[in-house]
Parts: sequence; structure tokens; C-alpha cells
Amino acid sequence: MMDERFPIGPATITLSLSPEERREALEALRTLPVEITGAVAGLSDDQLDTPYREGGWTVRQVVHHLPDSHLNAYVRMKLVLTEPEPTIKPWSEADWAGLPDSQGDIRPSLELLSGLHARWVSLYGSLSAPQWARCFVHPQLVAAQRETGAVWARAFNADEHGRVNLDQLLATYAWHGRHHTAHILKLRQRRGW
Repeated sequence: MMDERFPIGPATITLSLSPEERREALEALRTLPVEITGAVAGLSDDQLDTPYREGGWTVRQVVHHLPDSHLNAYVRMKLVLTEPEPTIKPWSEADWAGLPDSQGDIRPSLELLSGLHARWVSLYGSLSAPQWARCFVHPQLVAAQRETGAVWARAFNADEHGRVNLDQLLATYAWHGRHHTAHILKLRQRRGW
């Protein structure tokens, strides 16, 4: 039986990407706004307020989570490109999902995701070969990767010092978008929506 938490499977370990893998991952980032908009098209408020799985977030929370998460990743990338190996500030996705703006209209989040991804893909497309190896340090990743339940941490594939390079960041967020789109599509399939 499929684990509803991971409808496309957990993120794979990626230390670096080939040029073709980068193109594929950038295409996933580029198309995510259209794909997630299509995934929620025609859903009623009651459907948007349905958890994608037992104990999971609602579809509405998932939609709001995507720009929250991807905006954090975009800022991390900009820090990596402008500072030497910056230590980033972690954020609590569960706490953010509980804030009032994660209960509202999804259109602003879909619009934010669209503009954000246009800029993010453009920035990734401008990188020189050495820039792909630049890293940030995530202070929670080293300990979290050792925890059996910390699947989110393993998705980043940080090294033993909590460093994540731009290839790893790209691979993680290409997977992340497909992962959450699949949550919604699988729910629609199960419910016949």
C-alpha cells in the first residue's frame, strides 16, 4: 500500500546534478505554478478544506505552504550567492501552516508562486559552473538527519556539517513541488473529484 505522506516516494539523495538533471529540475520549477493551479481548479471551499490524508494538512494549507516554503528556499539561494557559506534561519512549516493567512483565499498564494518561480528559474539559469557548488549551512539538519522520523531533513542531503549546495536545493524543491501536487491529485482521485 502506498504511503499517503509520500505519493511520489521520498526525495532521492542528490549530491550534484548533471546538466540534463538540472534542466529537468528547472523545468519542474518552471511548470509547478501551472500544475498546482490545475490540480486545485474547480475545487469548492469544502474540498479545499479537506485534508489530503488522515492527520495531514488541508488542500488549502498545502497550496499556501508551497510559496511559503519556496520563498524561503529562494531567499536562501540569494544568501548563498551573496555571502560566504551563510547559516540560514530555520522556520517551522507546521507553525506557518497554522497561521490565519493559510486559511484564506488561495489565489494570492498561486499568484505569488507564479511570480516567485519565474524569478527563481531565471536566477538558476544565470549561474556559472562554480556557483552551483556554493552552500548554505542549515543548523538543524545534522541532528535531524539522524532522526528516523525526520524525512524532511534527509530531503536536503546535507553533508555532515549541515551544508547544502545549489544542486541539492534545486533537486529538493523540484521534488517538493511534485510531492505536494501529487497529494492533491491523489486526494481528487480517491474522492472522485
